[in-house]
Amino acid sequence: MSKAYFTIKDQTENLIVIERSKFICNIKGVENEEDAKAFIESIRKKHSLANHNCYAYIADDKGLIQKFSDDGEPQGTAGLSMLEVLKNKKMYKTVAVVTRYFGGIKLGTGGLTRAYGGSVSECLTKAKILDMQESSFLHINLEYEWYSKLLKLLTNPNVSIISTDFGNSVVVDFAVKSDKAQDLIDKITDVFNGKLFVDNKGSGFFAF
Repeated sequence: MSKAYFTIKDQTENLIVIERSKFICNIKGVENEEDAKAFIESIRKKHSLANHNCYAYIADDKGLIQKFSDDGEPQGTAGLSMLEVLKNKKMYKTVAVVTRYFGGIKLGTGGLTRAYGGSVSECLTKAKILDMQESSFLHINLEYEWYSKLLKLLTNPNVSIISTDFGNSVVVDFAVKSDKAQDLIDKITDVFNGKLFVDNKGSGFFAF
């Protein structure tokens, strides 16, 4: 896995107009390639009367599952420029669709490349970006009397509490950046004199 990547929190739309042509960018975070394809199809249906619905996506957290389409625009002018924006900004698990309603003025290959790439770039400035960090997911079951002390240890920019369940005891699930995980486990062990067991539930990516 790569150390970190970025993705979109919520679907975002942005419109730019160039020489009377409307370029509508829709961008969204996805879990996999199937999600990306479904999103592209939904935009195609929504804008079925548009001249072009070009797309690009990177559908995994390694940056390996990539695809783009010019959808009738001159080859290399639309989808590839969109994909390059996603790659350069390390936007993984992300799909972008740019819908064009032709305004009657041809832009030329250079103009089209700038328009499609610029449409994605501008939409990204409007979107809520998630910084996905390689993380360990930890779990602790503890007595109420120890909870406040644990909470102080978890109040840390490298840690994010996912859930807290208050039942017969307190159950806390939290994420910690992978390179900080062992230090935190050691600190918890030290503070509680080895009386608290930290269960490692695995690793993955999490937004801090």
